[in-house]
Amino acid sequence: MHVDHLLRLDRLDLSLVWGDETLLGQEIAGVTATDLEDPARFLQAGEVVLSGLVWWSRDGAAAKTDRFVAALRHAGAVALLAGEETHGEVPRELVDACRRHRVPLLSVPPHTSFRAVTEAVYLRQWGDLSRHPADHHALPENVRLDLDRALEHRATAGELLDRAFAHLGAPACHLLTASGRTVARTGDTPELPPREARAALAGTRGTTLRIEAEGTDFDTWYLHLPEEGQVPPRVLQEIAELLGRHRRRQDRERAGRGRAAARLLEAVGTSRTDLGSLHQALSTCGLDGHPAYTVVVAALEPNGNAGADGVAALTEALGHLPATVFAVALGDDDVATAVVAHDQEPLDGTTQTSAQETTDLSTDRLGQIAHLIQSCRPGSTWRIGLSEPVAATGLNTALAQASYALAGTRTAAPSAVQVARLRDLDGLEMLLAGIPVHVRDVYRETVLGPLTRTGRGSGAMLLETLEVFLAHDCSWTRTAEALHIHVNTVHYRVERIETLTGRDLSRLDDRLDLRAALLCR
Repeated sequence: MHVDHLLRLDRLDLSLVWGDETLLGQEIAGVTATDLEDPARFLQAGEVVLSGLVWWSRDGAAAKTDRFVAALRHAGAVALLAGEETHGEVPRELVDACRRHRVPLLSVPPHTSFRAVTEAVYLRQWGDLSRHPADHHALPENVRLDLDRALEHRATAGELLDRAFAHLGAPACHLLTASGRTVARTGDTPELPPREARAALAGTRGTTLRIEAEGTDFDTWYLHLPEEGQVPPRVLQEIAELLGRHRRRQDRERAGRGRAAARLLEAVGTSRTDLGSLHQALSTCGLDGHPAYTVVVAALEPNGNAGADGVAALTEALGHLPATVFAVALGDDDVATAVVAHDQEPLDGTTQTSAQETTDLSTDRLGQIAHLIQSCRPGSTWRIGLSEPVAATGLNTALAQASYALAGTRTAAPSAVQVARLRDLDGLEMLLAGIPVHVRDVYRETVLGPLTRTGRGSGAMLLETLEVFLAHDCSWTRTAEALHIHVNTVHYRVERIETLTGRDLSRLDDRLDLRAALLCR
């Protein structure tokens, strides 16, 4: 590993203060951190020196600084990495001393820990040593420089792949996410359907390399070559590091888009829509000017890190839909929320009867994708609610629709992937599930409270009798058989229930009241 390699590690965010090309090409043998005024006896040749500059002060700064840097030069240190946190900047006296003694100087920003720098050096050295000793191949210098320039000019992942593998005869290669989405592929490499991609990542054929970046269980990148031995391991490692830099830059840009998406959700969630603010927020997210929008809300459970992971999971899911334009952020109750834009107008200017006429965002399609997402984290559950497509002015209503549809999915089996629209709420149980929990609690207590307050044993007995009686269409005989009691006992208990609740179980309305209260438990 050379000194200039440290500058290329985006995650460290180091800056070159002084140093020429020859000095930056020196090999790094190790790392030493010190804040001694005279560190000479602790240094070894070939090391980079990390210093927080605690030893530096303005009193006698020039002489003190010169002694420190001279000690580094005498010991054979290949660079000084100076922390900015103590003094807010790298002192000018230190820059002058490094130039005189020809010691490269790099600045370390406050948000980068010395530990991160140390780990970066030793992990790279470990990787070089752990590769097969017979493999002396690496990316040719001209290819490496070309890739660095391409990365600097914001080339796409596909362009980087093609350039990286061109000198190797363009072998088949896919850049895949953990859920099986193809981010990029080389040349004429055939497209890999998501389920096949998932199987390839889990299988033993070919070569798979994880891209080091801050991915989640759902969107981590993998470099996959279906045939082994086509590319030297060290070359693959260097290409993976390059793609890691590209991915980390993407993640930083995505964080900026996430803040814009959060402002959009804030504008959408306001009960009295300010159209100027809404259109500004849509424009910032690149969504303004579309005739129709759908709101998607998704809950990832259990709630370990459901907020950030839920946003990543929903972003990855929508990424499986080609040419879909959307913005995702964390909504209320730690629920991932997306606004998806469409190019076809709703039928009546407000809502669309058939979502398939405007978008591929159907419940069936999302259900298929949701299974891929869920498989990335076994044991998790994922529930999704969709609104009907609406015009921009109806986004507040669409958010309410999607949230209600999501709440209605609570009735699904815990392990099932459940995707629903509002029109899928086709039963009383699903309808009630969408009502806020505190409202259901109040209703249940109002209607059934008198039964529960009769005593623990008696109350449980009366509730069981009521549930069985309603489930058997108020049949005295079948209720008695189901409970293994006499019909007269059923009559007595039902009369007791009617007295306590003030409801008449011979009336349909009262039966519905009691049934709804039972479903609110």
